[in-house]
Amino acid sequence: MARNEEKAQSMLNRFITMKNEEKRKPKERRPYLASECRDLADADRWRGEILREIGVKVAEIQNEGLGEHRLRDLNDEINKLLRERVHWERRIVELGGPNYMKNIAKMTDLDGNIIDVPNPSGRGPGYRYFGAAKKLPGVRELFEKPPEIRRRRTRYDIYKRINASYYGYRDDEDGILEKLEATAEKEMREKAEAEWWKMDQIRREAKKAVKSSQVVNVEPASKDILFEEEEDVVEEERREKERVMRESSKQQEFVVHVPLPDEKEIEKMVLEKKKMELLSKYTSDMLMEEQKEAMTMLNVQR
Repeated sequence: MARNEEKAQSMLNRFITMKNEEKRKPKERRPYLASECRDLADADRWRGEILREIGVKVAEIQNEGLGEHRLRDLNDEINKLLRERVHWERRIVELGGPNYMKNIAKMTDLDGNIIDVPNPSGRGPGYRYFGAAKKLPGVRELFEKPPEIRRRRTRYDIYKRINASYYGYRDDEDGILEKLEATAEKEMREKAEAEWWKMDQIRREAKKAVKSSQVVNVEPASKDILFEEEEDVVEEERREKERVMRESSKQQEFVVHVPLPDEKEIEKMVLEKKKMELLSKYTSDMLMEEQKEAMTMLNVQR
């Protein structure tokens, strides 16, 4: 038996293959410009062809062993196809088709985080890196975030964080303080109610005694309460007296910072002052008489 390769090379098989190829339509080539396409179905078909080419090249660029130059070439080809895809999508919208540009895939870094693609021109999706091209020298630095410089907090930043919680005004909102204070509050309320009932009992007994004009025995607990109240009153009166005495003593006190002379010293100072006045008057009179005598002697000599 002849092999399949030998059968394919036979004259009849080659004739049939040639006839089938003649019947086929010539392979259409994708238009260079998307604006040349006038049919919506053709535009959608060319867009699908571009997507298939992009998928093949993206799968190929995942191989890190291709080398730096091949990876860069593949990445350039993918970006060229992406720009062409945008042109065809824009043409599809112009022909009345769906808008495929709404759901454009985001670019991610090595960790899978979505990043913004720098695009100074403002047209198209911008230049992107795929697969192993992200790990090329000079490209990895683009995806690395610069270390955050910890800035020292200013006084304004510190005061900006201060709110009602800082001063403890919202401690009751979390419910923790309420649970802790519930036991103490219950004890204080019970104690206050017990004292009130005792005082109410004393008042009732006192009213009965006043109405019946009889002497009523006071229970020991009531005596303690009355005694404590009397002590409080006495203590308040004593404090009031001390305050009044303190204020009066402050008003009566007079501190002398300069020594004051007594009556004898004053009289002595007055006498000395009069003596000085008399001496000054006497000396002035004596000087006047001497001047007059000197003038008379001069006149006589002349």
